[in-house]
Amino acid sequence: MEPVTLITGGSTGIGAATARTLLKQGHRVAVTGRDAGKLAAFAASAGAGEQLLTITGDAAEAEDVAAVVRRVVQAWGRLDNVIANAGFSLPGNLESAAPEDMRAMVLTNVLGPALLVRETLPHLRASRGRIVFIGSVAGIRHTPGNLYSVTKWAAHALAENTRLLVAKDRVGVTVVAPGVVDTPFWAERGGTPEEAMTPEQIAATIVFALNQPAGVDINQITVRPTGQLG
Repeated sequence: MEPVTLITGGSTGIGAATARTLLKQGHRVAVTGRDAGKLAAFAASAGAGEQLLTITGDAAEAEDVAAVVRRVVQAWGRLDNVIANAGFSLPGNLESAAPEDMRAMVLTNVLGPALLVRETLPHLRASRGRIVFIGSVAGIRHTPGNLYSVTKWAAHALAENTRLLVAKDRVGVTVVAPGVVDTPFWAERGGTPEEAMTPEQIAATIVFALNQPAGVDINQITVRPTGQLG
C-alpha cells in the first residue's frame, strides 16, 4: 500500500523539495501552508494529481492542525509519516525584534510541532510510522541574542521527549538539523551565503530517515555544507 506522508509548511523550500521526492517514490503526500496561492502554485508545478493533497492552515493553531489530520485520514485511511517542517526565523535579535513577531515565531516553531505530535500519534501508533522534526544547526549551537536558536533547541528537545513517549510503540523519531540551505530564509539577510546546500539535498536526508527498515530508528542527523564552520 502506498505510504501516506503529511508535511507542514510544504509549499516552498525544504518541505516542497521533500514532497516532490516522496511523490516520485510513490507516496501519497499532503502538504500544508498558510498561503493558499503558494500551495496552489506548488500543486500545479508538482503535477501529481490525486497523489497530492494541499491544505491551507496555520501550524500553530490547534483547530487547523486537527482539521488537517482528519482530512488526510478521511482521504486516505491512514498516516505513515509526519514531517514537522513549518517554521520561520526573524531577522535581528532579542533586542530588535518586535514582541508580537517573537510570539508568532515561538508559537509556530515550538507549539506547532507539539500540536502536530498530539494529533498524529494515534495514527502513527497504528501504522508504526515515523516523525521527522526539522531542527537546525542553530538548535545545537547558539549565536548571540538569537531567539530562533532558542526555538530550535526546543524543537530538538521535543523530538527527544517524543521519542521517549513512543519508543515502546515502535514509532520512529528523527530530528534533521540542517546548516545553511538556499531557501527564502536568507532574503532578509543579505542573500544566501556562498557555502549552502539545496533544499533537495536536505530532502534526501529526510527521505533517508523515512526509508530505514522496520526496527531501525535514526534519531538525529546534522547536515552542513562542507564550508560551514559554525
